[in-house]
Amino acid sequence: MSKLIQPKVLKGFRDFLPETEIARKEIQETLEDTFKSFGMVPIDTPTLEYTEVLLGKGGGETDKQIYRFNDLGGRDVAMRFDLTVPFARFMAAHRNDLYLPFKRYHISKVWRGENTQRGRYREFTQCDFDIVGLDSPEADFEILSVMHASLTALGIEKIHIHLSHRGIFNRFLEKLEIMEKSAEILRIVDKLAKIGEDNVIKQLKELTSSKNAALILEYINAAGSFKEILSKIEELSGGPSAESERLRIVRGMMKECGIEDLFILNPSITRGLDYYTGIVYETFLDDLPGIGSVCSGGRYNNLASIYSKEEMPGVGSSIGLDRLMAALEELGVSAPRNSLTDVLILNMDEKLKGHYFNIASILRKEGLNCEVYLETKKMKNQFNFAERKNIPAAIICGEDEYKENKINLKDLSARENYNMITIDEASEKIKTMLGRAII
Repeated sequence: MSKLIQPKVLKGFRDFLPETEIARKEIQETLEDTFKSFGMVPIDTPTLEYTEVLLGKGGGETDKQIYRFNDLGGRDVAMRFDLTVPFARFMAAHRNDLYLPFKRYHISKVWRGENTQRGRYREFTQCDFDIVGLDSPEADFEILSVMHASLTALGIEKIHIHLSHRGIFNRFLEKLEIMEKSAEILRIVDKLAKIGEDNVIKQLKELTSSKNAALILEYINAAGSFKEILSKIEELSGGPSAESERLRIVRGMMKECGIEDLFILNPSITRGLDYYTGIVYETFLDDLPGIGSVCSGGRYNNLASIYSKEEMPGVGSSIGLDRLMAALEELGVSAPRNSLTDVLILNMDEKLKGHYFNIASILRKEGLNCEVYLETKKMKNQFNFAERKNIPAAIICGEDEYKENKINLKDLSARENYNMITIDEASEKIKTMLGRAII
């Protein structure tokens, strides 16, 4: 007998049992409904891309984390590490087939060979949404609105979105005459929450002068109201600019919509990736600050320039589904029911199998998910199956019920019975159990 292979899974990768996957799918459906409500359309891109396509603008730590290899044809390929860079390639490749502005969403898996931690894995799902072809305050604000609407739709109310503007920070670095070191500085500042202020100042001093390091710290630590912080970073960056005016306009829209209290101007938010050029943001849960940002992104006006001569300014954000699910579990936010089946039709009589499948067909036309137990077994076994699968209702039909064209319905949660009722009556009662509107 050959040696059995141990059914193990790679570190940072996971299997998903039905209960978890059902919850994931329902969250994705909620997000998709939200994205669609803003006029966004779905796209998809390949898991594998040419490495030169993915590394064109990634930069820094991401390049070290990418899964890269030679395929069977000897081509240098890599697995996508996010959904934004493939989207830039997608836009350049299909520009003539698309209209602008183009609003898309994309929910799919990505891969990074990084250290695993709470809510962070090597294979994970991102939920991206973007607007391409427009560089305007309206586009920036709409992405922020989608972020807020998405988390609200999932039942998360206590959030704050921290935002800043890379353009203002770049002006600040130009004033200090250290713009050529911007990529390294951005990555150091982006680690503030992880490594602490002392380590940030230490790394900055190694990169530039002590005076510049102190000024950078003053910039990212600016405090006060939105207006006060904006005035401070304007002063440090050389005065009012188009970038600071953009933030004022977006702030005005927040006030018009009555959501300004959800947004915090935080100059330490820089986002470590090289391709961001404008507004940037991260979303934190008030009750779980330690889990990190669950929705991040920003404006990337030059990303598509490495694939096309045409300018295609873009702005977007990404929800990390796995981290978000870990947060929802900790917060105890109501999870979706963990069964997709609304009703189980018990297999009571060999002679009535066709009738059972007909009942199932009728109920499916009424919008109910139902299944027939596929063996004629003891009722105890069939009820145990329903319990294991968390099915809320069961239908019993024996010879007596069949003769009267009736059925018996059991509410398995409330332990209530409805005997000798019609299939239509059962359908209405099941919908009521599930909290659905009766059509």
